[in-house]
Order: sequence, then structure tokens, then C-alpha cells
Amino acid sequence: MSDTVVREGGPDELVAVMRVLDAGLLEVAASEVRERLETGDCLVADASGRVVGALVLDDDYIDAVAVSPSRRGNGVGTALVEAAVARQGRLVADFDARVRPFYESLGFSIEPTSEAQADDRFRGVRADYRGCR
Repeated sequence: MSDTVVREGGPDELVAVMRVLDAGLLEVAASEVRERLETGDCLVADASGRVVGALVLDDDYIDAVAVSPSRRGNGVGTALVEAAVARQGRLVADFDARVRPFYESLGFSIEPTSEAQADDRFRGVRADYRGCR
């Protein structure tokens, strides 16, 4: 991750962000991502000028977080979440069982969602008010 920098994404990076989200098999509307890029609520992991990760925020809620397949397991997702929690002070995320270990490793308090049909959907909360804006 040494060559990767986390920063706010810009409106001109919509296509690159959508590619990362699509590679993560996440269904997020391009119009929503465009709006978050315009308001500064989309963080990107930039490796030598290339977007290799993205985290889309709606206030303190993580709408989506994804990392390019070639960069997974290298701390890019962790860096995105850490930057978001430092910025917001508190994060909330809904996710399925396959990514629960990722959120657990980042210190999220996790509970099944009320809509859980087979205990395969979870909500995680992480708070760190020291660095919030």
C-alpha cells in the first residue's frame, strides 16, 4: 500500500470509481456516486494516478466500499475505512456475512440487522470521535 494515497475523489473520476465498485459486484447508482463525488463524500485510494479503491459515504453511512481485485489484501480497504472514520468520527455499514471478517478486523461493533432473514445481513458501527471534522 506504500504507493497508495487516500483522498477525496473528484467529479471527473466517476468512471474510474464505478469500475472499482462494479469489480466489487456492488450495485450503486452512478447518479448517486456522481453526487457523492461532487459533494466530496467519496474517498478514493489512488495508486500512481489510478483509482484502485473507493468508499462512498452518505453522512456517516458507508454506501459502498470496494478495492480493485489486484489490490485486495494489501490494506487499501482498511486505509479507506480508517480515513472515513477519522473524517466522520462515526461510521455505520450494512453488509453480508462474507465481508463480516473485514469489518470485525476494523473494530466495528456488529449485530444482525432486523431484516436478517437467515442471519446473513449485519450492521456494524464504529466510532472514533477524536478525529472528526
